[in-house]
Amino acid sequence: MKYRGYEAIVAFDAEDRIFHGRLLCTQDVVSFEADNVDGLEREFHEAVDDYLEQCAASGRPPDKAFSGKLVVRMPAMLHRSAYIEAAKAGVSLNAWITESLEAKVHQGRKKETYAHG
Repeated sequence: MKYRGYEAIVAFDAEDRIFHGRLLCTQDVVSFEADNVDGLEREFHEAVDDYLEQCAASGRPPDKAFSGKLVVRMPAMLHRSAYIEAAKAGVSLNAWITESLEAKVHQGRKKETYAHG
């Protein structure tokens, strides 16, 4: 689910017959629930709007989108192997890692394209 630049994950509790959702990428826990899809979407929108209003009222900026920069720690031999594979492919290590992550993240899904920075 997406709304105003925020995304949520949703699960269905078969025993209670209710949908539970949680906003992603915030330090605060923002959750919502409903017993049908239309209600779930309405509650999701309300949860995002409430989150933004609470941030504004407290003078605290809402959590921001990801910057696209990531520090990754890995074993030295893996770093070396990745560098060699990138060199063989004729691309930078950054581009090779980004392409590898895209392939892994989107296995079995429609491929999305991300701008390489």
